[in-house]
Amino acid sequence: MSDGHSVIARAQKSGASITEHRLANGMRVLLAERHADPVVAAMIWYRVGARNEREHEAGVSHFLEHMMFKGSARFGKGEIDRTTTRLGGSNNAFTGCDHTAYWFELASDRWETALEIEADRMQSLLLDAREFDAERDVVLEELSMGNDDPWRRLTELVQATLFLRHPYRRPVIGHTDALEHLSVDEMRDYHRRFYHPGNATLVLCGDFEPADALAKVLRHFEPIGAGQPYEEADPFRPREEPVLGERRIQMTWDDEGKRLCMGWPTVKVASDDDYALDVISTVLSGGRLSRLHRKLVIETELATSISTQNDTRVEGGVFWIFAECSQKADLARLEAAIDAELGRLVSEIVPAKELARVRSLLEAAEAYDNETASDMAEQLGEFATDAHWQLALDALGHVLAVDARRVRDCAQRLLSRERRVVGWCVPKPRPKPARRGAKR
Repeated sequence: MSDGHSVIARAQKSGASITEHRLANGMRVLLAERHADPVVAAMIWYRVGARNEREHEAGVSHFLEHMMFKGSARFGKGEIDRTTTRLGGSNNAFTGCDHTAYWFELASDRWETALEIEADRMQSLLLDAREFDAERDVVLEELSMGNDDPWRRLTELVQATLFLRHPYRRPVIGHTDALEHLSVDEMRDYHRRFYHPGNATLVLCGDFEPADALAKVLRHFEPIGAGQPYEEADPFRPREEPVLGERRIQMTWDDEGKRLCMGWPTVKVASDDDYALDVISTVLSGGRLSRLHRKLVIETELATSISTQNDTRVEGGVFWIFAECSQKADLARLEAAIDAELGRLVSEIVPAKELARVRSLLEAAEAYDNETASDMAEQLGEFATDAHWQLALDALGHVLAVDARRVRDCAQRLLSRERRVVGWCVPKPRPKPARRGAKR
């Protein structure tokens, strides 16, 4: 293990010189030096998300993300945002199934403040009981607003059917009853278990000198204790049962929209099939020339929009198809049209010209994803937390190496009808008008 001064690994990516360091307390530090713009993105990633929550803690990761802005020993309620604004920067945070991340983007002559803030709320978060109760109301309102979104409700129902036992079945925001019963002491325990250097990756990307940046990191974080080992803090998770056939659900909504959501259980992030699924997703819905858009939106007008998503995660993923149906579309015809395009993937080889178009789109997306310091910090941090950061160096290469036979093989194994969940949201039936009484 490094003493915090030696380099564990070096790499180059998109004009950045990247070095990995490990502090004595276990904290991983990635320095991505790139002088394209006079800014520095500072992101801290914790290996904890909705997957790590016990049943009675459902939603605590997202709730704690809110509370991280509600006061620590040095930075009181609202002070983080005020300080960031005064420095002319920006900040935010997000919670996922497998990780929680906090980021700042500041000018390169004032970015050390981000380290001061993160170190303080890592070790001295207040979690005041009154602020906890007030912010719980905010989170519950956010959850309630989500429940008014038909797409969100439909996706959650399909996900809960895909993962019958694993915590991935739950929405990241959690459930009302669990949040209502969560105590501030339980949140303090959750913070203690997961928010410490031994469970964190700090990514700095932008306009800095590595030796100076590392010295600042050591000053703020090296005095903090390593914390509980992840293997001890992480709760038990049940395994999923084998898929025994297609499952179908239907919900109703009080509008005229007709929505389709299909989901298949897939694979872990950064596996070989993950890259093949990226290609499949682009073949199906990448741009106006993609198969599903051309067939369902342009030619048959069965859908007003259609999209796919390869949503791989640490312990298994989902391949999604979302379709917003045309007002007069026949639901069976739309589903049959999607099945026909999936059938082509399973039975035919994608033509070379089409595969070349898909690769061009994926190359453009990769370039866009590394355009800013924050973009690169996010990509490095996500790979570092969910898999390994060096996979980010040649993720595009892995995708471009997927050939037409791998596409067909992956579709045959993972996207069969027998493995999927089909969810429909259809208009709620209108009550029939009351019959007028017969004349005497």
